[in-house]
Amino acid sequence: MSKVDVDYSRYFNFVNEVTSDASRSTDSFIKRIGELQEQGVDIQRLLTAGVGIGAEGGEFTEIVKKICFQGKPYNEANREHMIVELGDVMWYVAQACMALEVSLDDVVIRNVNKLSARYPEGTFEVFRSENRRDGDI
Repeated sequence: MSKVDVDYSRYFNFVNEVTSDASRSTDSFIKRIGELQEQGVDIQRLLTAGVGIGAEGGEFTEIVKKICFQGKPYNEANREHMIVELGDVMWYVAQACMALEVSLDDVVIRNVNKLSARYPEGTFEVFRSENRRDGDI
């Protein structure tokens, strides 16, 4: 295997150049937050939800990873820990629902409708999971 030298300074410059102003500059970020608030976005709750879902989902995934790949036992204590982490995910999902002014029922119904359209026979198909129709997000 050949050695590749990476110029990290050049890479960091590249990363900086392809990063939005709102991600690089506090002033730009604050301006963007103001624009979103003027549009009626409940941005603080939406940010709380987005960051929290990612973090708590990661905590749940960490337990699953350790059970699957690192020999952590699947026992009642670890099952309970996963349930607790799912509860934390749900707390942030509720925050997202409040920010988006949508009920959890509506979220679930939309999910069922989306998946029913994707899998009209009512069963999973690898092809349909990887090859989406236009508008299937």
